[in-house]
Amino acid sequence: MTLHREGYKTIFIVFLFVAVVLLTLNHIFPEQTWFHYFLYALGLWFFLMIVRFFRSPVREVNEGGKVIISPADGKVVVIERTIEPEFFKEERIQVSIFMSARNVHVNWFPISGNITYYHYHPGKHMVAFSPKASLENERTTTVIETEDGKEILIRQIAGAIARRVKCYPVVGEPVIQGDELGFIKFGSRVDLLLPVDTEIDIKVGQTVVGKQTVIGHLT
Repeated sequence: MTLHREGYKTIFIVFLFVAVVLLTLNHIFPEQTWFHYFLYALGLWFFLMIVRFFRSPVREVNEGGKVIISPADGKVVVIERTIEPEFFKEERIQVSIFMSARNVHVNWFPISGNITYYHYHPGKHMVAFSPKASLENERTTTVIETEDGKEILIRQIAGAIARRVKCYPVVGEPVIQGDELGFIKFGSRVDLLLPVDTEIDIKVGQTVVGKQTVIGHLT
């Protein structure tokens, strides 16, 4: 387990904030009381929670081929057929994974291939599990084409607390299953838009682990 680079600045700012608040408190009220100790513990807990949020686990991928692995840690909240309006403009199977603030927020490529499309959309910050979040929230859209010509769309969606979506792919470049797609700060969602003939191996309500859980298989 390591710390993700997206967290360095945030962790430093939070550390300074907590330190300034506690030093100011000690300067104004130098006599130590139970309330001081409570604030020390609260400040330490808050700082450790921020550090924990930016954890980046080291995981091996042993799938490859036509296997689609989970791009994120979280809970499956949607598996349904829908019309994808941005890129495909046709029916696809949508799999949505909701990430709470307790989950790892690194996102990974679910399959190997080439990036054929990428677009960043500024938008609202509704709760990530809202059906409208896929089309109205701040989000990124990335499309991967496999060597067999199959295309998978990955959509990172910011939530009510999440205010920043980081996405690293470049159109035209090859990507490898399990490499980093990006990072979303503080509660969010990832959608997969898959071919309608994809064999789905998960169910709604299931907890999935990024780079480990098999979402399905391309046919």
